[in-house]
Amino acid sequence: MSDMTLHTISVMVEDRPGVLTRVAGLFAARGFNIDSLAVGATEQPGISRMTIVVQVDRKPLEQITKQLNKLINVIKILEHEPSETVERELMLVKVRAAGESRARVLEFCDVFRVRVADVTHDSLTVEATGSPDKLNALLELLTDFGIVELARTGRIALTRGSRGARALKAARAATGTDGKAWDGGGV
Repeated sequence: MSDMTLHTISVMVEDRPGVLTRVAGLFAARGFNIDSLAVGATEQPGISRMTIVVQVDRKPLEQITKQLNKLINVIKILEHEPSETVERELMLVKVRAAGESRARVLEFCDVFRVRVADVTHDSLTVEATGSPDKLNALLELLTDFGIVELARTGRIALTRGSRGARALKAARAATGTDGKAWDGGGV
């Protein structure tokens, strides 16, 4: 029986050329498609956070994690538990909105608390930030009007609460639940 589930992991890496290619290559080499990938700066200069969302069995994910740890530029890997994580994504969607449909699109924008970023005579560009479920629900409603263009950033995630990734790893180690966070080589 397959245990394929969606996993969100954060990989802290040195900010160096080629690191993204090597990390993504590990997933590709094992035949896994990355559903979402976002990379950006962290609070520490020279360190980037890669947030990767992948649908995979638990066992292969552990194998990939072990391989990631062997990369010299990988500092830390953390798998996010859904109940302990805040996830957000940015979506820009250009939707047809001429005549009476414009008012309906604007109503949806109000209900979903999203912002109109651009207006033309026959379209609106909507900027939405939120959980993937919220963005998918909005997109489903806007599809009826006609999507002209769409861009999504991919998920970013942080652990809930006042602790950062380092403190979380230490707490999990102290309680014996350290199976979700690993230290890599490098810095």
